Amino acid sequence: MRPTQIWANLGVKDVDNTRNFYTSLGFKSNEGHNKAKELTSFLIGNNDFVVHFFANDSFKDSTKGEVADLTHGNEVMFTLWAESKEEVDTWAIEVRNAGGMIFSEPSEFGKGYYGFGFSDPDGHKWNVFHM
Repeated sequence: MRPTQIWANLGVKDVDNTRNFYTSLGFKSNEGHNKAKELTSFLIGNNDFVVHFFANDSFKDSTKGEVADLTHGNEVMFTLWAESKEEVDTWAIEVRNAGGMIFSEPSEFGKGYYGFGFSDPDGHKWNVFHM
């Protein structure tokens, strides 16, 4: 088998809050895949990587298991590419303004690497990276 597409499915406490957070950061809505209180979906990057955010109850039903408590651990960290250090810094400001939590301030880490890490209101982790 050879997969032709991949997307992420994540559980969230409040779909409207998640929709507002990612919309305020300029993420592109995945129209047709937004279902009021059950699901919000975004297309990310040039190849439109899909990230679905399901209400926790729907996510639990789909996975036949519990939703991870991200205050006690991590599930995955997505990386967003930035064109410059200035773009990384702008992302950090926008994330703060949108209500995200910066867990690693913008800085250099190794020669030619610059970035920061943040989590959304549900604790899903991202980093913004320039090299």
